[in-house]
Amino acid sequence: MNLNRFYAKFLQILSILLMVIGLVASPELAIAAPSPQLATVDFTKQEAIEVKVSLSNGANELRFIPDRFVFESGKRYKLLLSNPSAMKHYFTSKDFADAIWTQNVVAGNVEIKGHIRELELRPNTNAAWTFVPIKSGTYELLCAIAGHTEAGMRGTISIQPSA
Repeated sequence: MNLNRFYAKFLQILSILLMVIGLVASPELAIAAPSPQLATVDFTKQEAIEVKVSLSNGANELRFIPDRFVFESGKRYKLLLSNPSAMKHYFTSKDFADAIWTQNVVAGNVEIKGHIRELELRPNTNAAWTFVPIKSGTYELLCAIAGHTEAGMRGTISIQPSA
């Protein structure tokens, strides 16, 4: 066995040992298994609840309309975003993005899948973000363009536990 393969195997074994030691040394650590109820739900078969949001307006006001959103975990939503203004804007909420499962984002003839952290909408464009909220909490929403948040382009997104 050459030296590189030896080191690769050594590092693999070492990482497994460190994981085991970490679990033994931290008995308060809990590894949660998915709920059997959630594991059997096919969220893509739920009809999406449509929620419209405008990033600014025709007068180029720096605000989200509406600026407060409340979602329920376990339900499927489609956020219909539009930017009717002459400026580009961002829909940014990193912590919210980490608390949801994104099915897709559709913009024009393009469908994007995977983890989304923010959307940029250029002037007079639209996008649809389909997702399922997972983790309850209240999250900050903002436009990440310099000066837009400070001028009032901010809001909140709340995810409530399922009823």
